[in-house]
Amino acid sequence: MKVLLIYPEFPDTFWGFKHALKFIHKQAALPPLGLLTVAAMLPSSWEKRLVDLNVRKLTDQDLDWADIALVSAMVVQRKSTHQVIARCKAYGLMVVAGGPLFTAEHDQFDMVDHFVLNEAELTLPSFLRDLEQGSARRIYSSVEFPDIHQTPAPLWELLDLKHYATMAIQYSRGCPFDCEFCNITALLGHRPRVKTAEQIIRELDGLYHLGWRGSFFFVDDNLIGNKKHLKQELLPALIEWRRGKGGLTFSTEVSVNLADDDELMKLLYEAGFDTVFIGVETPNEDSLTECNKKQNQHRDLLRDIKHIQHNGIQVQGGFIIGFDSDTPSIFQRQIEFIQKSGIVTAMVGLLQAPIGTRLYERMKLEGRLRGIMSGDNVDGTTNIIPRMNMEVLSNGYKTVINTLYSSKNYYARVKTFLKEFKTPKINVPIDFERFLALLRSIVHLGILNKERIYYWKLFFWALLRKPKLFPLAITLAIYGYHFRQICNLRINESGLAQSA
Repeated sequence: MKVLLIYPEFPDTFWGFKHALKFIHKQAALPPLGLLTVAAMLPSSWEKRLVDLNVRKLTDQDLDWADIALVSAMVVQRKSTHQVIARCKAYGLMVVAGGPLFTAEHDQFDMVDHFVLNEAELTLPSFLRDLEQGSARRIYSSVEFPDIHQTPAPLWELLDLKHYATMAIQYSRGCPFDCEFCNITALLGHRPRVKTAEQIIRELDGLYHLGWRGSFFFVDDNLIGNKKHLKQELLPALIEWRRGKGGLTFSTEVSVNLADDDELMKLLYEAGFDTVFIGVETPNEDSLTECNKKQNQHRDLLRDIKHIQHNGIQVQGGFIIGFDSDTPSIFQRQIEFIQKSGIVTAMVGLLQAPIGTRLYERMKLEGRLRGIMSGDNVDGTTNIIPRMNMEVLSNGYKTVINTLYSSKNYYARVKTFLKEFKTPKINVPIDFERFLALLRSIVHLGILNKERIYYWKLFFWALLRKPKLFPLAITLAIYGYHFRQICNLRINESGLAQSA
């Protein structure tokens, strides 16, 4: 059996970093970790070929070669996914689909032959057994959650590593919290399930032996969901693994209560974690109560963020506008909070209701649901009818985005962050690739860009005042270029609307 593992294309999004990747000549930020993991669960006798449409095209030769197409996707890849499936069916291929998009919306994909939903450790074996016997059902699903101690290492060898900026690793699944707008607990449960430290080290070794020397992103929705195992098992193992391997760094997603645990922050720092994403959401306490964001309530969020930064870990933040408790004052409050926090990478989106969430069900009961969400965090669309006037909400949102990512405010936020930031544990060397990225930034941001004055002010300020952070300053300048392109192309030019 020859299986074609296909990952559809992402549109130009906030987290895609398309415009920043050009500076380092990469095609994609991350590889398709789910597909690579599923590939390791397929029969060893099957021939396997990965086609990530974010790094190369799907060719007629690929389709001629294959017996079966296995497609995985997230909601934001919906458009490309429909196109991929139609093309595969035109070639007469059996199409098997799984992943978050299909788990939520499988009824929207009539051309798919078989759906392997939820977590593949439980549903894939049944499908493979039935397929071999010629009696495969159309839908395989499960309400249970597997023990991921048995999950195999991804088939990294299917990747062409040179196309990617960062490698993806998964340590845990599930989150102990229950935010109304989040579908993680519906998909993966409340009890965080973790891999063993030995599993993670094997995965890292596999990539290291293939020649990977870049950064790693732990894709966990909340890495610190199981603090005990993290502190006693994984982080000590990572600290030991990194010895003699200079330059390798980690990033991940956590909840804001990380700020309460100095020991944990120290361990993360020692292990090489230099960046975390936190769902801050809003400075409006009433909105936090409304969405059941208990871990963020009754805290000084600004102090917590700065405390994490002081411990040598950069905070990226997610923010939401459009809660029922929000008034028009929220626009300026969000701007002021983000500017003061020094969160350079601030993803701000309108509230959306993913299928499977309590918010989705509430909106449905209240008659306030409008279709399905786009999956794009910053396109300014929403699939709910907000309490606030839609025109006021849309215009206010546009003001927030344009203000935060104007060159003046963005570069000011970079300086605020760098002043607060403890020098990272890991000094990433400026190799030839990064040196070329620096030269490209000088040309594109320092010469050709009409807002070059802000680039040069940061350039010399960081070089003279924060020389150890100079590479990070240039990286953030490049990120800013990407974010401004997203603002101009995805928001201002296309306008804001509700999801259809």
